Amino acid sequence: MEATVNKQAAVNGYEAFAAMDADGAMKDISDSIEWVVGGDSSVTGTYRGKEEVGGFWMKLLEKGFKNTPQQFIAEGDKVVAICDVEVQGEHVQSADLLTFDDDGKLMRFETFGGEELLNRTFAR
Repeated sequence: MEATVNKQAAVNGYEAFAAMDADGAMKDISDSIEWVVGGDSSVTGTYRGKEEVGGFWMKLLEKGFKNTPQQFIAEGDKVVAICDVEVQGEHVQSADLLTFDDDGKLMRFETFGGEELLNRTFAR
């Protein structure tokens, strides 16, 4: 897909997530999604498939997680979202790397930055 299509899919997904619309947030996600969470916490790891990703999202939301994108940068099958992240009143910035397949479905999601906040919030 074109970068502009992937970028719009990313924007739509973030907006749906913020609105607590799980179906809308999952709309452009591949059934074989890999969602990578870095750091050293109880949520660290790779979540595979929409069911695992949905379960991960629920864990985040239980702690008041908010992810507000400030900028989207797209080229080819990659979209980078520069985000302000809030968990339990603490704020950090992160960069999310989204990789889309040829059908315009998100197939891999990885966040860079914010690992220390997740480590504190979701201690092992």
